[in-house]
Amino acid sequence: MAAEPARPAEDSHDGGLRRVARVVLLDPRDRILLLHGHEPDDPADDWWFTPGGGVEGDETREQAALRELAEETGITEVELGPVLWRRRCSFPFAGRRWDQDEWYYLARTTRTATGATALTELERRSVAGARWWTYPELARAHETVYPTRLAELLRTLLEEGPPAGPVTLDTEIV
Repeated sequence: MAAEPARPAEDSHDGGLRRVARVVLLDPRDRILLLHGHEPDDPADDWWFTPGGGVEGDETREQAALRELAEETGITEVELGPVLWRRRCSFPFAGRRWDQDEWYYLARTTRTATGATALTELERRSVAGARWWTYPELARAHETVYPTRLAELLRTLLEEGPPAGPVTLDTEIV
């Protein structure tokens, strides 16, 4: 019996609205973890984004968030909090258009060392690393960050705590 390939869903995305779970991971110093991504064939076309990815099979978004976080960062010692934000987005990446319905979950960790454990082939070609950002660093950043209002959203989260229910962010089309 042949083994199934690991995580084929993300690399074989064929259009339609992709269900995505993302994690707003904060450390004890209230820094947020972002991944550094780029076009697979053009490292100069780069941006920062929260860990997460597509829901696979019959898993829940919560399960997808925890799986993606573990695969992309190696961090498993988290408990998911509430859904903070929801966002629809559409963007070109790796030669095709991706239309996504993203849910952003709050999580906290005491572990700050990261290391990807199970990236897809596409992720291996397009994820250049991870970095913890303070709110002031994020607010001053000249790099592209998604969602585009992340610094403002993080400031509100740190000052006011999680919203009573998920906040729907503006649709972003790149």
